[in-house]
Amino acid sequence: MIAIRSLDHLVLTVASIDATSAFYARVLGMTPQRFTSGGVERHALAFGEQKFNLHQVDRVVDANVRHATPGSADVCLLTDTPIEHVVEHLRSCGVDIITGPVRRTGATGPLISVYFYDPDENLIEVSNVTSNE
Repeated sequence: MIAIRSLDHLVLTVASIDATSAFYARVLGMTPQRFTSGGVERHALAFGEQKFNLHQVDRVVDANVRHATPGSADVCLLTDTPIEHVVEHLRSCGVDIITGPVRRTGATGPLISVYFYDPDENLIEVSNVTSNE
């Protein structure tokens, strides 16, 4: 049996690394990074102890990827920033909220969430962990 402890990284396929990096840095405070893997320059967005690696759709960075498609991700990110402040910040950044704030169920319990799209139309959920009340 394998017991998974945590997520290290997730790969987002994107149309433009520059546009995606700028969006996530401005809207979600992630830190763009560059690194080399297998002799190939790669890009990532760091946050907390995790990161999103970025794969530009028109560049092969991993020959094992069969269906690199922008806009196919649906990701939930947790924040301690009150959801009302998240909503205000998204609006100030010109980001349209698709749904929320709404109550949802996360991996460890109840959440209050807002949903929006990134530049590739990946569905991004930003949530606060809440009590069972």
